[in-house]
Amino acid sequence: MIRDLFVTRVYEATLANDRGFDDFNDELGDACAMLMEEDKAGRAWCKANTYGGYTSYASLDDLPQRATIFAHLKKRLDKHVAAFADELDLELGARGRLVMDSLWVNVLKPGAAHSGHIHPHSVISGTIYVATPSGAGGLRLEDPRLPMMMAAPRRQADAPESVRSFVTLTPAPGTIFLWESWLRHEVLANGARAPRVSVSFNYAWR
Repeated sequence: MIRDLFVTRVYEATLANDRGFDDFNDELGDACAMLMEEDKAGRAWCKANTYGGYTSYASLDDLPQRATIFAHLKKRLDKHVAAFADELDLELGARGRLVMDSLWVNVLKPGAAHSGHIHPHSVISGTIYVATPSGAGGLRLEDPRLPMMMAAPRRQADAPESVRSFVTLTPAPGTIFLWESWLRHEVLANGARAPRVSVSFNYAWR
């Protein structure tokens, strides 16, 4: 008998089938472009930290208050995060809940990537995709046990997704990926000729 234990769960959904999605996504894209144009502090941080494009991560922490489209996005994300938390069987307590802790824009230029990292101090993290031109880098997830596999051979090339050391997810506009914040992940190099635009977020236990 084989038991599947300690499974790492990843949530995938899409807003693309929602009524009015195209207008919603266009407005979201315009808001991201507006921030990139106006956020001088964010652009300065990106330059100082050699970020290949623009992110509001280190400069703006009030996007739902700054633009109505981000407030509308938050309401949609709240529902998906609640559904994922339920699937994870998280015990949040009688008064506990998961609350959006941060929300930021990412505009990744052609050729740029975002190296492997985790999101400490939060419970669930995720990204929704606004623009994914052909060749844009996917989201690469890493088996959290990998550092302990010092003497293990590589998985076979045709191994099932559930046992691979790395899995790359390919998004489209409207795609939502959610994962537990301890899961190490990276953004592969943007091989497209246009920027890859996304909005990332963290939810904390309050």
